[in-house]
Amino acid sequence: MQRPERVAVIGVGIVGACVGWNLSRGGADVVFIDAGRPGEGVTNWSFSWVNASNKTVSRSYFDLNVAGMAAHRDLARAVGPDSWWYPSGHLRWADDPATRARFLKTAELLASWDYRVEEYTGAEVRRRFEPALAVPGEAQVLFYPDEAWVQGRHLVRRLLQEAVASGAGLRSGTAVRDIGTGSDGSVRSVALSDGSSLDVDAVVNAAGPGASTVAGLVARHLPMHTEPGVVTRITCAHVPIHRAMHAPHIELRPDSDASVVLHSREIDALIDTAEDPGRLASLLHESARHVVPELGDSPVAQTRIAHRPIPADGFPSVGAVPSVPGYYEAVTHSGITLGPVIGRLLAAEILTRKTDPLLADFRPQRFPP
Repeated sequence: MQRPERVAVIGVGIVGACVGWNLSRGGADVVFIDAGRPGEGVTNWSFSWVNASNKTVSRSYFDLNVAGMAAHRDLARAVGPDSWWYPSGHLRWADDPATRARFLKTAELLASWDYRVEEYTGAEVRRRFEPALAVPGEAQVLFYPDEAWVQGRHLVRRLLQEAVASGAGLRSGTAVRDIGTGSDGSVRSVALSDGSSLDVDAVVNAAGPGASTVAGLVARHLPMHTEPGVVTRITCAHVPIHRAMHAPHIELRPDSDASVVLHSREIDALIDTAEDPGRLASLLHESARHVVPELGDSPVAQTRIAHRPIPADGFPSVGAVPSVPGYYEAVTHSGITLGPVIGRLLAAEILTRKTDPLLADFRPQRFPP
């Protein structure tokens, strides 16, 4: 197949935005398509933590996430870091011995893989990093200095602005209803829900929770495990914390100069018990108050249950699907960490037909027809 002249990127969260931005920089004619508003879906309702410390299930997946962290730093230099990039590190501690032992064992493994980790007491953390925390003075706290958080929707907006200024198209508020193929089975067009149709040479499926539906339009089976998660934003006159952290029972990070984001896997587990989002937000707020007492009087501003897009085996699906020339996938959990590296590697694959060894374990072909 020749180098595609026009590429449709379906789904404009952080992954799709990064793929399209890299394609545009490489000279492709790109059209971004999003059923909603770019950057306002899962990208805006995730914990948005850039890390590899939580990605030790396999060495190849860890290495890909380390590359994702480096790609974020490169991206900050390329487009400017303001309003989206916050490389302030990450804190983690536990209040029960079994969890603490597991965290410390993981830290030993990460150190053996040359991943920077530092250990402090709770008293040292309050003195050096986060004076507002109610962490016990003798607690063992891990600090990962190379980790970060991002304001995902701001990054998407920045990448779109640059791509559109360079000639890319944007069709938001309209969904892809069909993908047309030629007699040889290769991608030829996309039909949209507004009744229009676009001639294209390739499509990138970055549709997040809707990725399996988009795959079905080319008779591709992409098994997905969609995992719900509840995220709450609380409004603060003064944001008392400075970085992302995993405290006992709650995850917290700044979100702006006037808000904090809350999430908890423990609270996620209650989503299927008919708890309404308001009640889940209250539980998150209560947990946060025990860690940062100043947040006790901060009102809940927004709560959303989002569905994380996760290929069935838990790993990304990235690259070409040989049975459908011109069809590519960019579907993954941890899109915040992996978006910039997936964007760079997949764009290079589309434009040059060269695959990168970092993606060897994450090719779409591992899912059988």
